Amino acid sequence: MPTQTGTRRKTARTQARVEVDAPRADAPVSIDLSGQLAALFQRAHGLLDRLETLLPTPLSEPDWAASVAFRWISKGGRKQLVPVHKLSPITYDDLIGIEDQRRKVERNTRQFVQGKPANNVLITGSRGTGKSSLVKASLNKFARQGLRLIEVDKADLVDLPELTDLLADRPERFIVFSDDLSFEEGEPGYKALKSVLDGSVSATADNVLIYATSNRRHLMPEYLQENLSYKHLENGEIHPGEVVEEKISLSERFGLWVSFYPYSQDDYLRIAEHWLLAFGVADKQMDKALQESLVWALERGSRSGRVAWQFARDWAGRGGK
Repeated sequence: MPTQTGTRRKTARTQARVEVDAPRADAPVSIDLSGQLAALFQRAHGLLDRLETLLPTPLSEPDWAASVAFRWISKGGRKQLVPVHKLSPITYDDLIGIEDQRRKVERNTRQFVQGKPANNVLITGSRGTGKSSLVKASLNKFARQGLRLIEVDKADLVDLPELTDLLADRPERFIVFSDDLSFEEGEPGYKALKSVLDGSVSATADNVLIYATSNRRHLMPEYLQENLSYKHLENGEIHPGEVVEEKISLSERFGLWVSFYPYSQDDYLRIAEHWLLAFGVADKQMDKALQESLVWALERGSRSGRVAWQFARDWAGRGGK
């Protein structure tokens, strides 16, 4: 059995060993600050990289000499004008059966490139009748006179104020083109387009016009129940309700309306013959080809310029077999 004296000696030895092993209070402590700072800087650099992807980048001037047509691209906070290097070769002479519509758009575009007053244009009507082709042909006609075209998707119409500011000081004349345009309730591009057309505090740039194509005359869906909002006055007058007025208000801001209608059979055959000749089909095959073009249109359920062009490509590609 250990004695009290032995216990005290053991305790003293333990304390002495602890005192030897423990660092002195006034001894300097070595810390690897360089490694910690390097890790901190690396984390901060990664955080900044992630933030840069979220922040909008400054809009830079494109190479205006690269093309006469551009696309407005807005993705992930990055906005830029991208040149279109391969353009549609379609001309006014290729637009058959829409001579009246062509004259209206050609006259308005000529006034615009000459610096005279001109209107924003809304082109509406049946599908495949040449609405967008008319805009492309206008660019090919007047590009040498300084006309430029910028295509903007519906989702990017919210950027119109920024785009028009970029173009305002340029010497060229710009058509901002939105193809197959239509809106649903509450879409942000709807109000942005209204503001740019007519209604913003700032004046619209003199060198910018908006050309839009749509299958809808008022660019928005119309419902039967909206007829109930019309007001019938005692003298027999009819006034549309607020919902209808709001839908009409956008299309009315376009100064020039150009409407397209379904083609007659004669017009369809004229268009089919034009494209068959353009694809090199011989005259001796023309009668047979035109007869088949009617069957082609019947199967598609449409007599349109697009259907005629598609038939001509098919016929020429298979050599009339």
